[in-house]
Amino acid sequence: MRLTSMAAAAALAVVSVSTSLSGQRPDTQIDARSMQLLEQGRAQKAAGNLDGATDTLETAVTVDPRNRAAFILLAEVAGARGLPGKAIRLYREALLLDPNDLRALRGQGEALVQRGAVALAKDNLTKIKTLCKQDCADATALAAVIAKGPPPVTTAQVETKVPAKN
Repeated sequence: MRLTSMAAAAALAVVSVSTSLSGQRPDTQIDARSMQLLEQGRAQKAAGNLDGATDTLETAVTVDPRNRAAFILLAEVAGARGLPGKAIRLYREALLLDPNDLRALRGQGEALVQRGAVALAKDNLTKIKTLCKQDCADATALAAVIAKGPPPVTTAQVETKVPAKN
């Protein structure tokens, strides 16, 4: 009697797991709606509509969170809007999906330099060089950005008024 109930429980567990696995899409298959939204976002970015591109690309990522290209393009839009911190986070999301994505590594490295994190950007350059094995455009571009260094920090100038003599 005990063996029958244990066998039934094991069979039920196997059926449950196999049913849930058969209903999932493979990791390489991105939802077609997400890909269509990605193309719309590309067109909006090319037209200079960064707000519209951001909205469309965020929708693409919501439809399918495995759309690495949407994360990368969204990060590029954030960088174009002057938001390197957001760009770094979005590149990190893309790198979680594929740690060997050269475009994401280069983009994250460039955003890190903008934030002043040159040492971390050099780590990205090392990863790119390891993946390329030879000279590649991504390594060259990131090396040039690192050599240029972070943008100068501007501080607010305080105006001092000299009291007028009466």
